[in-house]
Amino acid sequence: MAENMNEVMNPATVRHDPDFPHAPADWVREDAERVAAEEGLELGEAQWELVRALQEFYHRHEDSGPINLRELHDALDERFHARGGRKYLFELMPGGPVAQGARLAGVKAPPEVASAGFGSVS
Repeated sequence: MAENMNEVMNPATVRHDPDFPHAPADWVREDAERVAAEEGLELGEAQWELVRALQEFYHRHEDSGPINLRELHDALDERFHARGGRKYLFELMPGGPVAQGARLAGVKAPPEVASAGFGSVS
C-alpha cells in the first residue's frame, strides 16, 4: 500500500486530464470551474480552447524565462485570428483573455497584464 501511495505522490506519475495535455502538474479542471463560477463566467468549449492555448504556450516557453506579454498576445491573436482575434478573446473572457485566462489555466499571468491606471488590460 505504501508503495502505491509513493507512486501517487510522485509528480512523474501524476496523470493529466487528456483534454489538457500541457496543463501544469497541479492543475485540475475542477479548479478552473470553481474560479469561473466565482467570476461569473460560463465555460463552454471556446473558453476551454483558450485555456488549452494558454497552457500550451506556457508549456512551450517554460524554459525561456519570464513570459513575454507581447509574444503571448501575438500567439493568441494568430491562433484565434479567423474568429476575430483579440476582440473575440475578450468576448470569451471579459476579465481579460490573459489575466482571467491565466487564472483558469493555472498559470501565472505576466505582471504587465494589470495596470494601476487602467485595470486589466490583457
